[in-house]
This record gives sequence, structure tokens and C-alpha cells, in this order.
Amino acid sequence: MTFWRLIESGFADAALNMAVDEAISNAVAAGEQPPTLRLYGWRPAAVSVGYNQPLDEGISQDAIAARGYGLVRRPTGGRAILHADELTYSFCIRQDAIRGGGSTMESYREISRGIIAGLELLGARVSLGADGQSPAGIPAFSGQQNGIDAARPICFAKTARCDLQAEGRKVVGSAQVRRDGGILQHGSIPLTINLEDQVAVMPGSDGRLSRQVLAGAAMSVCELLARSVTYEELSAAVARGFAESFGVELQTQGLSPAEAAKVERLRDEKYATDDWNEHRGKGGE
Repeated sequence: MTFWRLIESGFADAALNMAVDEAISNAVAAGEQPPTLRLYGWRPAAVSVGYNQPLDEGISQDAIAARGYGLVRRPTGGRAILHADELTYSFCIRQDAIRGGGSTMESYREISRGIIAGLELLGARVSLGADGQSPAGIPAFSGQQNGIDAARPICFAKTARCDLQAEGRKVVGSAQVRRDGGILQHGSIPLTINLEDQVAVMPGSDGRLSRQVLAGAAMSVCELLARSVTYEELSAAVARGFAESFGVELQTQGLSPAEAAKVERLRDEKYATDDWNEHRGKGGE
């Protein structure tokens, strides 16, 4: 039996969550730790933005601060996500330890098998989306201020090939970074979606149009299943889905002392700093 590591982190703030993901990724890439699935939440809720995403394009820092939410720049690409009532997963593995690891898209497909299997255990049917897939049920707008353009900064406004969808609507948004022979893929699995809150902190160029786009583009797990699903239930299903899909046993562990020390440095010197969070999308290092 092959053993992979499962880390159930619970809830943490935005900077700490990203620091933990990077520290695990570094350790796995270096061969110091086995492939690792981490399951966690965000407290307080927070907006994460993609590695190269400008903060001054459709993201309201005032609204984020007024709600007491966090704000952090991810080490991965993609667009802004409000992490509120959700389960977040991250999975780290060496490229040479997974089928299709040499290809970004093939590794997305392979890793997504675990998420798909977990959701199927709950009764949900999801599949990988088509790149650039437009949301269903969006009114036809013309010119630069059409609905899709208005909601462009928002991750859940459109389904890409690396995302999971059901009924033409995005259910899981994922992003990936590959460094030093390793893969870090993490993603958001919303239990519920509060449209008003989403658009308040990520209004895009027109909050009214962004709300219409999100209403037709995104779907939570609870909506998909037409019942209440708890964080704990979804977390257990995703963990089991990974174990069964890859034929491995997940061993629940914590961070190693070396990882824990690196987390503290990454949080204080990187993810909690204005230099990282504010300037990356403007050509910062």
C-alpha cells in the first residue's frame, strides 16, 4: 500500500493558509515529504487574488476591509476568489510521481479525479470544463461593458479547462504552480455562495452585471445537491475520494518541524506583507 499524507488544518487566516501551502509544496518537491493532500478553511473570510492579477481592476479593498476580511496574493495564477463558506483543498506532489505530471493540463485532469470522486460520494456529478466556457443563462450584453467583461476579475465568473462544472456552471475553481519538479494545485469548493457579498468585494467594472454573471455561472455544493452539506462532510468525502481514486492510504499527520518553521517565515516575510500582496500584479518581483 502506498501512503500519502493528509493534513486537516482547520481554519486559518489568509496569509497563514498560503504560507502553509507553499511550505508543504517546497518540502514535497524536495523529496522530504510524501504527496500531501491538505484540507482547510479561512477565518476570517478572505479574498485571494491570482499571482499576476492587478488589485486595482475590479477588486474593492475598501469593501474587503469594511467586512474584516483578509486579502492575500496566491502563489498560483487565476482570478480573485472570496473564500467564505467553503472547503479549500491543496495537493502537492512531484511531477515524476503522478501520471501526466510533465503536462500542466494532464496533471490537472489527474489530480481532479480525486475531487470528482469525492463529490460523487456525496451524490454530485461534475466534470472538467471547457476552456473559456461562458456561463449559462447570461443576458446578451454588447460592447466592452457586457456581463463577461464586467465580471472578468472574478474566478467563478467563467469555467476553464482546469475547473469542475455541473449543468454548465462552475462548482470548483482550481489553480496550479509548478516549481523545482513539484506541483502545487489548490482550489475552492464553495458550500454556499452569497452573491451580494461576492460582488461587494469583487464588483468588477459593474457590480450589477457581475451579479448577473455569477448567478448564472457559479454553483455551490449545497445548491448542486439540493441539501445542506457541512464542511466536515465535504472534507471527509474529498479525502476518501483521493484515497480511492489513487489507490493509496491517507495518513493524517501535521507539519514537520522544518515545514512549521518555514511557514512562520513565509507568513511574516511574504504573504502578510503589502509588498507581496499589492505590487505583484504591477510587475513586482
